Amino acid sequence: MFILVENKKQIDGENVENELGKVRAIADYQFRKGVGTKLFPENIEIQLSPRTGRIRFINLDGERLATLRPTDGLLSLSIKAAKFIAENLPFAKCFVTVQNDVSKFIADGGDVFAVHVVKVDDEIRAKDEVIVKDEAGNVLAVGRALLSSVEMTAFKTGVAVKVRHGSKKS
Repeated sequence: MFILVENKKQIDGENVENELGKVRAIADYQFRKGVGTKLFPENIEIQLSPRTGRIRFINLDGERLATLRPTDGLLSLSIKAAKFIAENLPFAKCFVTVQNDVSKFIADGGDVFAVHVVKVDDEIRAKDEVIVKDEAGNVLAVGRALLSSVEMTAFKTGVAVKVRHGSKKS
């Protein structure tokens, strides 16, 4: 006789089998524990891929907050989500601070060069999703780190962050 027992994983009281729980768990893993619940409230809209049926886009009030990348299963943030994290979740570990004199260039969608990096969170590794801020704390862009935090501060040449969306373009 076989008895089928449904095994549902729990993370912070959330059922990982549902889409909201999955998205929150990914955000907690990617940006630090506690970010998922605050970034993704109960009223978000999750769009599934029509071909695969997997989570693709996360929207709030008709605006995109994040995209779940199918290649690595992590989130790509929108400028709206980046601003929310910067204003409400300063404990998140995904920030790269750059010099003020290059902030217009980066806000227009230009890449961040290592020489312009002033401060970077210690936990950032190459290929991590990052939020680029100026020295005043204003969100300039979102993108993907090409260097680790140690390399960003040590190097004086090369691209540190490949910018996906600048705040002026959005």
